[in-house]
Amino acid sequence: MTRSGPQRTELQQLRRLVQERTADLQRVKAEYDNYRKRVRRDRLAVREIAAANVLKALLPVLDAVDRACANEPLTPGLKDIAGSLEEQLGSLGVTSFGEVGDPFDPACHDALTHHVCAAADGLVCSAVLRPGYRLGEHLLRPATVEVTGPALPASGAPEPEYGARGSSARADKPRLPVVRS
Repeated sequence: MTRSGPQRTELQQLRRLVQERTADLQRVKAEYDNYRKRVRRDRLAVREIAAANVLKALLPVLDAVDRACANEPLTPGLKDIAGSLEEQLGSLGVTSFGEVGDPFDPACHDALTHHVCAAADGLVCSAVLRPGYRLGEHLLRPATVEVTGPALPASGAPEPEYGARGSSARADKPRLPVVRS
């Protein structure tokens, strides 16, 4: 009977030790699973960024082919090159955007000119000078457009003239030209 007491405490210690090791193992496994997920996510992000950078570098080639197709007689070779380029970029997920009549969105359009039309309700793309491109949801290049819409509201506060300094201006701050619309 004297042995049952020490055996019981030894058994309890072993059970406690097994529980601690099991908890440690579960923690390490969870950390490893999180690490694997993070590495997989980072690899996908790097792959996506690399593909976007390569495709961005190819956009001038696509522009040159588009200009050639618009301004030159379509030879079978030029037609094949344009078709192949368009098909391959499409298979990679590249889509073009920017159509006449699209509402102007400064997040995906670069406006070069603004034509005032009093009857217009909002800003609309009236001419597409260069199409924009996306890779999935990633913007590769904004569309360059001309915009037609109502006159821009005038600001209420008068702007200082070129070179004018207020009392709070620092003497070492460079002078900037004032652009008025």
